[in-house]
Amino acid sequence: MTNHVRIAILQLTCSTSVAQNEAKTIEKIKEAASNGAQIVCLQELYNAVYFAQNVKVENYKYAQKIGDAGTSKLQALAKELGIVLIVPIYEEALPGLYFNTVLIYDANGDYLGKYRKNHIPDGPQYHEKYYFTPSDLGYPVFDTQFGRIAVGICWDEWFPEVARIFALQGASILFYPSAIGTEPDRPEYSSADAWKTVIRSHSITNGVFVAAPNRVGTEDEMTFYGNSFISDPFGTLIAEANDQENVLYADCDFAKIKEARELLHFLRDRRTDTYAPLLKQAL
Repeated sequence: MTNHVRIAILQLTCSTSVAQNEAKTIEKIKEAASNGAQIVCLQELYNAVYFAQNVKVENYKYAQKIGDAGTSKLQALAKELGIVLIVPIYEEALPGLYFNTVLIYDANGDYLGKYRKNHIPDGPQYHEKYYFTPSDLGYPVFDTQFGRIAVGICWDEWFPEVARIFALQGASILFYPSAIGTEPDRPEYSSADAWKTVIRSHSITNGVFVAAPNRVGTEDEMTFYGNSFISDPFGTLIAEANDQENVLYADCDFAKIKEARELLHFLRDRRTDTYAPLLKQAL
């Protein structure tokens, strides 16, 4: 464990070629490591187009098994570069049973485990319930060589309960790999500001670093707006991107977590004895 860590998040376009996406991503991972990044996080479903725009059985072809050639290559790369690597994939657990999953590889190449997306959206061009089973793993955190981290996936990032659970387990950095863009039923609306505001607020209310990589570019009928960012425990944006491909870096000083929490005592002043209504779907 260290008191300081340099992180990087990748904001890239994706083509219909899995091989091309993987090759470009590997190139950018190496670039990030050469620039001193110790933890590198890829965007949601990094090696494929966002296939959930449509309901098509043939899109199950994008699913992969943990330990296959693609994931093994990235595990070996983490060891080679001495970095923690956060790898979001479309996981085939069993034939017909698929999850939106993130794999965590430590800097020595060890496989630390996985997180599966808990909150599965469904709406115009976000038909994720057809493709993804809700997680059966809860909200794990991961002790890496560079600190304790947690990872939520896209829709998870909108729920404050997720960030709070991660923070209560001691995570110092919350990563939220994403694939979010235009809303077909409201084409004049961009959720970019709301997206950034909501996720950034988790930094403040939990006193943690937050890093959210999003994809960019137009795929089929959707345009992904990027706007990836990293914020510190005070909610300050310490790195942010526009709508172009980018690799974002931030140097995280874990002393800021203690400093923020000793100023804003959100964890101390919680009233868990009054929160039973939160367990109801409606009141």
